[in-house]
Amino acid sequence: MKTIRIGSGAGYAGDRIEPAVELMEKGNLHYIIFECLAERTISIGQMDKAKDRTKGYNRLLDYRMRRILPLAKEMGVKVITNMGAANPKSAAERTAELAVELGVTGLKIAYVCGDDIYGQLNRYRENQVLENGRPLGELKSAPLSANAYMGAEGIVEALKQQADIVITGRVSDPALTIGPLQYEFGWSAEDNPREMGQAVLAGHLLECAGQVTGGYYADPGYKEVPNLYRLGFPLVEVSEDGTFVVTKVEGSGGLVNADTVKEQMIYEIHNPKAYLTPDAVADFSEVRVEPAGENRVLVQGACSHGRPDTLKVSVGYMDCYIGTGEISYGGSNALARARLAAEVIEKRLELTGAPAEELRIDYIGYNSLFRTDISQRILQAAGAPGGAGQSMEAGIPEVRLRVSGRFASREDAELIQNEVEALYTNGPAGGGGASGRVEEIVSICSIFVPRDRIEAAVTYLEV
Repeated sequence: MKTIRIGSGAGYAGDRIEPAVELMEKGNLHYIIFECLAERTISIGQMDKAKDRTKGYNRLLDYRMRRILPLAKEMGVKVITNMGAANPKSAAERTAELAVELGVTGLKIAYVCGDDIYGQLNRYRENQVLENGRPLGELKSAPLSANAYMGAEGIVEALKQQADIVITGRVSDPALTIGPLQYEFGWSAEDNPREMGQAVLAGHLLECAGQVTGGYYADPGYKEVPNLYRLGFPLVEVSEDGTFVVTKVEGSGGLVNADTVKEQMIYEIHNPKAYLTPDAVADFSEVRVEPAGENRVLVQGACSHGRPDTLKVSVGYMDCYIGTGEISYGGSNALARARLAAEVIEKRLELTGAPAEELRIDYIGYNSLFRTDISQRILQAAGAPGGAGQSMEAGIPEVRLRVSGRFASREDAELIQNEVEALYTNGPAGGGGASGRVEEIVSICSIFVPRDRIEAAVTYLEV
């Protein structure tokens, strides 16, 4: 029975390169995917592209391609990636330049466009925004970007034309894996519902790279993962009947077992019976996960229910500025002094006429993750010194105060870091290590558009 081996070389924009190199050298792969897009990534890429028309692709593209292009040629591994982000064309052209520079010839590079529908947004002004139910035309500021989640059609076409490197913009995360499986096995949503469900699941398990090999599973004392410092990335061995095994390179760090696979399977899944992707509506409700040897897990039982009639579009827009200031307090009464400092900052913002649209105060080391009520219970359960209530809090040896606020202007956002720094000499006592920053926040909202209005376009370069 024919088996295709696909490795995951990246799970986010800034991921490590060493595990990908290890996979290409030792994984006996047919394909490797690099999944490098999150919801806001393309909007940030569009801002880069606005400053320089040759930019807008993943900022680590050069770094990665210098390492993997020689291996792709030497080992015969095809590379599929969404590192094109907001500018697949320039990403492909830059990849071709790097190949020439490295002396890697005989490569066919494809880039897939069609996801960018920014120029068509006026026709969707009345479309309902998924997050708030309001029409898209009522956004608080003009859109910066609009990219549809495309499926694997462009990837399949590129592989049919014998592309060695396929660079896309916004495709769904599983599409990077679905594409080669559809090409190799000829699967379709209409004729192969079981296999396509498995293809979506394989892509979903690979999309975050090290998460499924123990990275997000590790919890010392509860869930031990060996050699986490050299975590190996996953690969799947997919058979033509759709069943597959999740594994990793022998000798690499990390762990693959039924639990690491199950944890990744439910990651970001709203409805396990109807996981919507452009290529198939997947159903994971009957999935079976079984050990198949050391660091090998057999996965079967997924299916699918056709394709959705619409595609999700992520629309980026300028939302606000967030100003943040931090300062540390240590020793006796640290938490009380941090609380007094926070009170000072709140009143200073009012006094200077720059009230925040939203203000958040965190005491890192005490309540920044769980807020006060839950944090107190955790401290009490852990046997914090001093008993309960205020006396218990007095036993906290150090606290870092963080004050963050949303503002309409950068100038107002800068006031928080200025006021936190002023605590050095204006009290309370003992503050140190002050820092601050202002971030321009690009937010994302979502609409749905008819899928027949989105069409992949594939272009080729040869080196």
